[in-house]
Amino acid sequence: MKQWNQILMNTRKDVDKKREIRRRPMNKKEAGRFRRCFAAMIAVIVFFAVSMTVFASGGDPIAVVNNLSDFIFGLVRAVGMIMLGFGIVQVGLSLKSHDPSQRANGFLTLAGGVVITFAKEILTMITG
Repeated sequence: MKQWNQILMNTRKDVDKKREIRRRPMNKKEAGRFRRCFAAMIAVIVFFAVSMTVFASGGDPIAVVNNLSDFIFGLVRAVGMIMLGFGIVQVGLSLKSHDPSQRANGFLTLAGGVVITFAKEILTMITG
């Protein structure tokens, strides 16, 4: 029994040491390095955003907008399908555990997934 207590105390000390290391503030050198890395990442993102718009302007502008719209709606449809699957899982689990609040959340997630999945068709029906 004494050995287990000693092992537990040693592991607690190790965890406390790791927490101490994580909680210490950054010094000026580390902060400067972090700022430079962050600025470089932002510069790369802005470069790619600008270059993509430059390369996209080579053809018909309406075709470019339509392609971008199709791509974005494809991403939205994928998110809607994920929500739809998650809603089905939630409803199934709620039926197994007899939990009415989880069942309500599952049906709301299911309905939201259906709406998000068919967002493009709903928008085209509304706009005509």
